[in-house]
Amino acid sequence: MTASRNKAARYTAAHWGTYEIEDGCEEGSVPDVPRLMPVGLDPQPSQAGRGWMSSASDVATRIRRPAIRRGWLDGDGGAGRNDDAFVEVGWDVALDLAAGELQRVIADHGNAAIYGGSYGWASAGRFHHAQSQLRRFLNLTGGYTAARDTYSHAAAEVLLPHVVGMSMRDFEDSLTSWPLIEANCSLFLAFGGVSDRTAQIASGGTAEHEVGHWMKRAAANGMRTVCISPLKSDIADLPGASWLPVRANSDVALMLALCHELLVNGWHDEDFLRRCTSGWEDFRDYVLGARDDVPKSPAWAAPFCDLPEADIRALAAELPNNKVMVSVAWGLQRADHGEQAIWAGLALACLLGQIGQPGTGFAFGYGSTTTPGRPKRLIGWPAMPQGRNPVEEFIPVARLSDMLLNPGGTYAYNGALRRYPEIRLVYWAGGNPFHHHQDLLRLETAWTAPETVIVHDHSWTATARRADIVLPCTTSLERTDMMISRRDPRLVHMSPAMPVIGEARSDHTIFGGLAERMDIADDFTDGRSEEEWLRWLWAGAQAVAQQEGFALPDYETFRDRGLVTVPDADETRTPFEEFVADPDAAPLATENGKITLFNRRIDAMDLADCPGHPAWLEPREWTYRAPPDRLHLISNQPNLRLHSQLDNGDTARAAKRRGREVCQMHAQTAERLGFAKGDIVCIRNDRGACLASLELKDDMRADCLVLPTGAWLDLQDTHAGRIDVHGNPNVLTIDKGASGLSQGNISHTTLVRVEKWDGPLPDIAVHSQPEFVERARPLSGSPYELAS
Repeated sequence: MTASRNKAARYTAAHWGTYEIEDGCEEGSVPDVPRLMPVGLDPQPSQAGRGWMSSASDVATRIRRPAIRRGWLDGDGGAGRNDDAFVEVGWDVALDLAAGELQRVIADHGNAAIYGGSYGWASAGRFHHAQSQLRRFLNLTGGYTAARDTYSHAAAEVLLPHVVGMSMRDFEDSLTSWPLIEANCSLFLAFGGVSDRTAQIASGGTAEHEVGHWMKRAAANGMRTVCISPLKSDIADLPGASWLPVRANSDVALMLALCHELLVNGWHDEDFLRRCTSGWEDFRDYVLGARDDVPKSPAWAAPFCDLPEADIRALAAELPNNKVMVSVAWGLQRADHGEQAIWAGLALACLLGQIGQPGTGFAFGYGSTTTPGRPKRLIGWPAMPQGRNPVEEFIPVARLSDMLLNPGGTYAYNGALRRYPEIRLVYWAGGNPFHHHQDLLRLETAWTAPETVIVHDHSWTATARRADIVLPCTTSLERTDMMISRRDPRLVHMSPAMPVIGEARSDHTIFGGLAERMDIADDFTDGRSEEEWLRWLWAGAQAVAQQEGFALPDYETFRDRGLVTVPDADETRTPFEEFVADPDAAPLATENGKITLFNRRIDAMDLADCPGHPAWLEPREWTYRAPPDRLHLISNQPNLRLHSQLDNGDTARAAKRRGREVCQMHAQTAERLGFAKGDIVCIRNDRGACLASLELKDDMRADCLVLPTGAWLDLQDTHAGRIDVHGNPNVLTIDKGASGLSQGNISHTTLVRVEKWDGPLPDIAVHSQPEFVERARPLSGSPYELAS
């Protein structure tokens, strides 16, 4: 029996959905624990969200008090940072130590010696956005070395401005809207699929999940989908859907072979290519083999793709007779030479000449989150002002270990030769690099280089366990905030759903305490409390709404309603429509105003790993040139987590076996290698190893192994060496840039071998508290007597 609701509805929101907070409980469950119920307007609520409340309230993993690493207090210089005990202290001691370290590093080495690490997925709230709070604070101290681009799509972020003259954000905003695909597209080429797993999430939050809804409607209207992926499950079971099981990392060869077939048969749109692209002739010559005597034909591509030549020719023959959308998933460019998958897919769409038409053309990101293609107006709501960073130093975000290991070293990035700064202090608030970075054993070594690491976190993740000063922050379920996302027409007042655990504080309150100690408190808070900041943001939203032609209620009404919907929000978009209609009158912001199939600026960079046109470059590791016992590792987004968030929740834990993450192998491969369902296996390569439980599948390529991301890293010393005993695939992935253009991560270019685990099964340690000691000798010269 469910207790009655409060008169005023209460809601909260996350990157995986929007929820009503229901007081009371079902019969037989724990009293006074609220339930989070997906809002009724959501047609396909996230599976991941089911573990949110249990994750946030998991006292076994929550950080209850500020803590200082014992070895840092003893002056070990970071040597013991990866395996140490902690001393719990009061907030005044912790903030005094953190402020003192910031002041020391700034005075001795300058602000560029501080690396401000954060990732934007910590909260969907507009105010309690850890990245914004961190940047605002560090900018006011004089700046910091920043990260540029994202782990999600760095190759695209650097490439797209060169080839289509748009930022990644603007390009994604302009993607063809789903209703136009439903009405007009007859053939949807899904390179990398359109996955329900990734369509669960949205940066900035979401109130509904509609990707599956639109794909079903389009299929019912006659659209046929071809899923081009090693995994059949990368597309829903739709009418007219088929699976082309391409070899992992060979998509570019397939794209070029399709281009070749269009060319040699005269099926390409010569008029579009001459009017709307530049460098068309150079790309044509490359595809036909005029320069290297290697025509990029189906016969050439078939061995790379591990597909029958006839199947490639048959697919190519369908293209000129259909209204085609060429869709590339984000995951394809997280690979060696990842820029080429985007560029070659764009080139294929250019040869078809259907760019700028409703429902067809080229897209990057459908289903990679839930918002691309959403048919709603885009509104630029206000955000927490971050200020300006006076420090010009930055690194591409995925080059973290390189920076820490090679201070002063040089690297290429987007046409420049840059130099890594020497980092003395890492400040991390929001994110978990010991989940999302690559080659985590290498990062573990690099992580000992800085003199001090300060981390905000609510739980004892692998990153928090490797900090010197640990400052416990609240979760979104313990705070008041608001979701006002430019890509979602619902504005959500986020009410607290649970009391604060332990002595946790919001990131804003933590930075406010540091700001007081560094004499920048007035600038940081701007004289506002957290409540006043929320009202300030809402007043800004009201002003934006007025400019957009509608009114928002006052803050009290918004708070009491909990959820407000933008009126007349429906809107569809067709990218490049004006440009294609008249390229001279509406040029693109590229080097010559057109889509570039040969880019002079990129060509002038003289990069061996990224030429001036879409090209086939073999990846560093792939099954085409590997022994038969090597498998391609697919480390995809899981169903039950967002990255590593919620891994400690009951939903994610229930899906583990014997405490380990579950990996998937083709049943025939398991039989060939002597494995059975439920075996605990050790997945390894020269970079590292991890344990996982084995599940057998048939709807995947036989040369692949699937191990989703997000199991909290648990490195332990075993008879087989230092391995992750929980199942984190990033102990196996390569820490190398996609190319000298973008330096994006290449997590999807990884080979592994699998062995049956023959030793004792270690307990999972990372889902419990670290070791605490009652007393540690204070840091030399410190005025603090640290007690338990």
